[in-house]
Amino acid sequence: MEKPDTRKAIRMTQTEAWESLEKGGNCSLATIDREGYPHLVAMAYALESDDIVMTSFAKTQKEINLRRNPRAAIMVESGKAYNTLKGVMVRGRAEIIPDTNKVLQVLSLVASRTSDDGRSRTGGCAVNGSVTQQARSLAAKRVVIRIHPEKWASWDHSKLPAGKY
Repeated sequence: MEKPDTRKAIRMTQTEAWESLEKGGNCSLATIDREGYPHLVAMAYALESDDIVMTSFAKTQKEINLRRNPRAAIMVESGKAYNTLKGVMVRGRAEIIPDTNKVLQVLSLVASRTSDDGRSRTGGCAVNGSVTQQARSLAAKRVVIRIHPEKWASWDHSKLPAGKY
């Protein structure tokens, strides 16, 4: 009798993976430093079109790494017990966008996705409606990191039969 492929059994559909990203908390963003080692940081993010977007202060290590080598990965995982683990890993090319208006837009998307009340706020400054000078000043020091997905991996251990873990 042929053994079932557990890897295939736990794989999420593309729709399930995207929904998992939409519901996820922060992601882990992996870039590659100048010595070839992974550089891993937690980031708030949002989804826009088919891309993952986030902002960062310019000249941070992750931004420097991505300018040197645009290959990046993000991972979002939930669950604690083995049979409840669900996660998505996306690998792709990152684009750095140094545009204040785009930063404000992405900050608003991230805040809307992560806020409890659905109101969009950035560093204490509302970005929906009129943009305050304080919010614009903050955004001027930031860049957008847009990751264009190329490869996906996902897992949903709740798809395993009871006792299979």
